[in-house]
Amino acid sequence: MPWLKLLHITAVIVWCGTLLYLPTLIASATGPQRAPVFGQSPHQQVLRGLFTLVVTPAALVAIVSGTAIFVFMGPLTLWLVAKLAVVGLLVLAHATCGLLVLRAERGETRLAGLCAAVTALCIAAMAAVAWLVLRKPF
Repeated sequence: MPWLKLLHITAVIVWCGTLLYLPTLIASATGPQRAPVFGQSPHQQVLRGLFTLVVTPAALVAIVSGTAIFVFMGPLTLWLVAKLAVVGLLVLAHATCGLLVLRAERGETRLAGLCAAVTALCIAAMAAVAWLVLRKPF
């Protein structure tokens, strides 16, 4: 069980870290100073690669390992329901990052406002998850 918890915590750290980094990268890659480029620019390749090869696998590992911990550890409690609701906000931010990557690939500019909103959502959700985990009843 300790290895499963370690896997879960590691995946959550990678997932959350890249969820904070990705909107900033999208905003910098799609700013108004960028000239339109035909085909995929190196920034767009990095965005898609980061999303598909780092963020999404980390999210899947975090969710699967968290589910396994719940299955092995015990009953469904109000605390767990609250935590899962907040994790749902992280999943929503993850999906929004995917949409922003697609918009960046289409050559849209000025996505900084949306990226800032996603970052704020991520920070709020991560703070709520941390608070819930630290306040977990034993």
